[in-house]
Amino acid sequence: MAKQIKPPKSDNPVQQEPEATIAPDQVSPASSGVSAPNSSEAQHQPQAPSASELNLTNHFLIAMPSMLDPIFGRTVIYLCEHNQRGAMGLVINKPTDLTVAGLFDRIDLKLEIIPNSHPMREKPVMFGGPVQDDRGFVLHAPVGKFSSSLKVTDEIAFTTSRDVLEAVASGDGPEQVMVSIGYAGWSAGQLEQEILANGWLTVAADAKILFDLPIEDRFLAAIKLLGIDPLMLASEAGHA
Repeated sequence: MAKQIKPPKSDNPVQQEPEATIAPDQVSPASSGVSAPNSSEAQHQPQAPSASELNLTNHFLIAMPSMLDPIFGRTVIYLCEHNQRGAMGLVINKPTDLTVAGLFDRIDLKLEIIPNSHPMREKPVMFGGPVQDDRGFVLHAPVGKFSSSLKVTDEIAFTTSRDVLEAVASGDGPEQVMVSIGYAGWSAGQLEQEILANGWLTVAADAKILFDLPIEDRFLAAIKLLGIDPLMLASEAGHA
């Protein structure tokens, strides 16, 4: 069973300092126009549900059409943790220009076990979010046993230690892997306020969308999990 990350005693999970897998050179998201994160636009919205009432761990957040934020517009975020201290997740549909093979070169790991024709070499590293965007994070299945992991479900884990990448390089890594730079974080009550402000749709996550579906298809596929025709989607909040 994977060791779970114990966050610091803080009221703001965005300020966690998880052990980093990687600290590559600056990486720019491909055609994303990413800028510094905006301040919360929903601080004064009333009656947000508490985390004890709403636990969205292992859910997708789907940006509403009304969200014009340059970082989060048209994104799907996989929530790895949501509790009374806040929430944390990874954007799953915004690739960077860096490939897994290129990343491994930067951190002095050799993919000798994986031939040049293997699709893993050319998989893009994802832009996971604007928090700690100089560090690497790995979402994977199965959970496995790594030195610093958060077990999200019985099958999926979020790992911050280099050993998961070493396992991938040696051919002993998890079957399904998504490598990201940075993550998305919310302080206590902030995500609930953004949902009330019609910022996000929420739906239980589907691992096939997370790991198997082409990146460009993930946004529409996540919307379809709600049973909604994407063309008919109105700018109204909702969750399943």
